[in-house]
Amino acid sequence: MSGEAEHFYPVVILGAGPAGLTAAYELVRRGVRPLVLEKDDVVGGLARTVRYKGFLFDIGGHRFFTKVSLVEQMWREVLGADLLTRSRLSRIYYRGKFFQYPLEPLNAVIGLGPFESLRCALSYLRARLAPRMPEDDLETWISNRFGRRLFEIFFRTYTEKVWGLPCNRIRAEWAAQRIRGLSPGSILRNAFSRTLADKQKAVKTLIRQFEYPRRGPGMMWERTRELVEAGGGRVVTGAPVERIYWAPGRVVAVQAGGRLWRGEHYISSIALKDFIRALDPEPPAELQAAAEDFHYRDFLTVALIVEGSNLFPDNWIYVHDPEVKVGRIQNYNNWSPEMSPDPGKTCLGMEYFCFQDDELWRTADEELIAMASGEIETLGLAGAGRVVDGAVVRMEKAYPVYDDAYQRGLSAVRRFLETVPNLQVVGRNGMHRYNNQDHSMLTGMLAARNVLGGRFDLWRVNVEEDYLEEGRAVGEEEILAWQSQAAAK
Repeated sequence: MSGEAEHFYPVVILGAGPAGLTAAYELVRRGVRPLVLEKDDVVGGLARTVRYKGFLFDIGGHRFFTKVSLVEQMWREVLGADLLTRSRLSRIYYRGKFFQYPLEPLNAVIGLGPFESLRCALSYLRARLAPRMPEDDLETWISNRFGRRLFEIFFRTYTEKVWGLPCNRIRAEWAAQRIRGLSPGSILRNAFSRTLADKQKAVKTLIRQFEYPRRGPGMMWERTRELVEAGGGRVVTGAPVERIYWAPGRVVAVQAGGRLWRGEHYISSIALKDFIRALDPEPPAELQAAAEDFHYRDFLTVALIVEGSNLFPDNWIYVHDPEVKVGRIQNYNNWSPEMSPDPGKTCLGMEYFCFQDDELWRTADEELIAMASGEIETLGLAGAGRVVDGAVVRMEKAYPVYDDAYQRGLSAVRRFLETVPNLQVVGRNGMHRYNNQDHSMLTGMLAARNVLGGRFDLWRVNVEEDYLEEGRAVGEEEILAWQSQAAAK
């Protein structure tokens, strides 16, 4: 390690996505002035908002919905009246037809037809009477709950587009985090629910209403940055982490953006693979090997500017059709009317999931825009000739992959963290956990509280039932009780 650090900070945070900025916000509120280092020129991570010729678009849809009251409180503190309440409409495209999602029984039966619907019912009964075991992979997990036939229709194609892996190679833990509580019974209850109490109990993936910043999710994180800096914190962009200097028992400094930064405590939300490779000196052999256990799915959005308004009513559409490469389509005008500067034009987000060594990732922007324009016409949503412009955004490491290796890598990371008490990891990539935005934020909040003397186990977030899709509302009392339980062990 060479060079002198410019300043010494009480807390150095790596990454200015939702987890890192939430940690910084929580610290500033409590009188601590942290440093946040971000490799990109903008904050927000995957939850940023991209601007293109006055049009705004989201990198994937970011619904603002949570059962964690601490997170909701922060959203309201930061955004106030700029947080809009939006009605949800999303559909599944399958075999040239659109199906409501959340699934509505009558709509599904009409769309599938009586013969296919009967096959699905018999398949479901077979699965309930004789479930397959062990239930280690996603294919088995879903088939046991919905039947093999419904799995093939409504789950396989889209899921394999997202992950680039057969469903029998994706671990069941992904479903346990993302769609736990989803079942034919919960879908029926949701379809016929009418009361507010019913809606509050809904599985998160089935919600019918959500909130959204009027100028996209990046508005939340740009404003959070402003509040952190107004409170004495510092956010440095264009500062990718190059080295993490450590000694037995502690991290001592970080080199980022060609400069040296020192601190007392460190919170990291950068991808675990990158974190391990940045350690200097090299960590134990077990941890070096763990870097190869973490794999990621990359993501690109082709934003199409299309002539016309109200092209279709959905916020987003899931595309379960192997004939086109697009996996999901966002209709940004239906997220917020301020996403388009021209009421006569619509901005659509054609979302493609890939790996960085795929041909799709390397394809020129003009070719991607032409391909996406053709696919939007193939799906019958808009004629390719109505596309007047487009832009492409590529996001590396958008989704941590739940394959056969990642748990082994996480075990090695957690053992290492026990020996470095001034270091915590948070967020989606920092913990290699497919968290929602609210769960990532909660890890940041609790990491900040740990800096101030708390004893929260961050690995319990989005694992305990209270933090899952089907969980009940979680407030300050539950959080404090959780800490008490940890201290008693």
